[in-house]
Amino acid sequence: WANLFEPLGSFVVTPWLIMAAGTAVIGSLQFGYNTGVINAPQNIIQSFYNETWSSRFSEPISQGTLTALWSLSVAIFSVGGMFGSFSVGIFVNRFGRRNSMLMANVLAFIAALLMGFSKMAASYEMLIIGRFIVGLYSGLSTGFVPMYVEEISPTSLRGALGTLHQLGVVIGILVAQVFGIESILGNATLWPLLLGFTLLPSVLQCVLLPLCPESPRYLLINCNEESKALLMKLRGTEDVSEDMQEMREESLQMKKEKAVTIPELFRSSVYRQPIFVAIMLHLSQQLSGINAVFYYSTGIFERAGVSQPVYATIGAGVVNTAFTVVSLFVVERMGRRPLHLIGLMGMAVSAVFLTVAMALLDQLRWMSYVSIAAIFSFVAFFEIGPGPIPWFIVAELFSQGPRPAAIAVAGFCNWSANFLVGMCFQYVEQLCGPFVFIIFTILLLGFFVFTYFKVPETKGRTFDEISAGFRQSAGRGSDKYSAPEEFSTLRGDDPDL
Repeated sequence: WANLFEPLGSFVVTPWLIMAAGTAVIGSLQFGYNTGVINAPQNIIQSFYNETWSSRFSEPISQGTLTALWSLSVAIFSVGGMFGSFSVGIFVNRFGRRNSMLMANVLAFIAALLMGFSKMAASYEMLIIGRFIVGLYSGLSTGFVPMYVEEISPTSLRGALGTLHQLGVVIGILVAQVFGIESILGNATLWPLLLGFTLLPSVLQCVLLPLCPESPRYLLINCNEESKALLMKLRGTEDVSEDMQEMREESLQMKKEKAVTIPELFRSSVYRQPIFVAIMLHLSQQLSGINAVFYYSTGIFERAGVSQPVYATIGAGVVNTAFTVVSLFVVERMGRRPLHLIGLMGMAVSAVFLTVAMALLDQLRWMSYVSIAAIFSFVAFFEIGPGPIPWFIVAELFSQGPRPAAIAVAGFCNWSANFLVGMCFQYVEQLCGPFVFIIFTILLLGFFVFTYFKVPETKGRTFDEISAGFRQSAGRGSDKYSAPEEFSTLRGDDPDL
């Protein structure tokens, strides 16, 4: 165990770096909170919809209309996220990383006010619009936060600090689950405060962000401004020559390239391979079935005889958070690629056990315990690899020029897959029953094979070294990624795979 923590002890983690990363991750917490907050008070909010409809039209709302309104309330968050994530490059290139995060909080303020006052105004339209706007904010945050944290982190801590984004997300989900308990805020009186709570983290981030540095990499490479003093504060040492040299080399490389747009990512052979890897990693996160498991978990806990399924769901949230912390400490020791492979295979095995347990639950009551264990195992393996790694490894696969466009594309694919799973799962589940998880098992195995053959290891590599590997591969005209030898040491096979 001591060896697992060795990489974190090999570099001074300064208070300046902790404050900057922690402040940025407030945006991740907001994303997680607004992902989970709508689930607990579902019945109460639907009653509000019914009361509002009745007061307007003097008749109860039909079940079909109520289902449509509720589905829209949930799904429109992902639609906002799709638009927000696709706009990341517009903001970070024009306003910088820190200022973009600061400006995005305007959306969080507006969304909190709309959702918080929707009951007082007797307007479910305000709630739905608020959900769309907070989705926009969350989509932007999923691009801003990993990019900023990656660029202020030293190479030896890039993976560990990059995991903080996912840690913020799962903590946000857990906080939403706890606050959503009926005795706290998840009741008919206080649910507007539950939705409007997002205002407080935004205020805190607006207070702290001006105290944080802009990304030194952005200042030097994009703005041609001196950033040595900022680096010295972030690193806690006057010897930052290695970081400065790396950034200057990347700056020189950028000057040889024309401006990189989103279409260019797909047209250029240099960027086509890494953007394909980035998209597949994000699809592996959302098409793994994690959201479906969380959706299905309450029903499983109920069938298993759990008297208070909400507390069992919170227990799954605790497992979610705990294993994200585990990933934070081991990612710099074991590397990105092995953890992603372990997570995908562990989820596939857990999905098989969950399918068998659910299929035999009526015949064998003790299978209820297997199903609960399978859910916890599925969630744990997700947070070991597929949960945190896609968010920050995309920033590692690209140099400064194409990075914003690449993160925008990857984020858009992530939110799109999220939306599709959220909209389609319940219909597929009705058709397939418990065997729906076989679909996710097949997808997980497919992503495992892809990761094994196509995803390079980025641990300990500079941004320019990683990009150089892809440029070298494109120069050979190969369809396969030919990584430097260091990328293949963990695989122990032909480095040209």
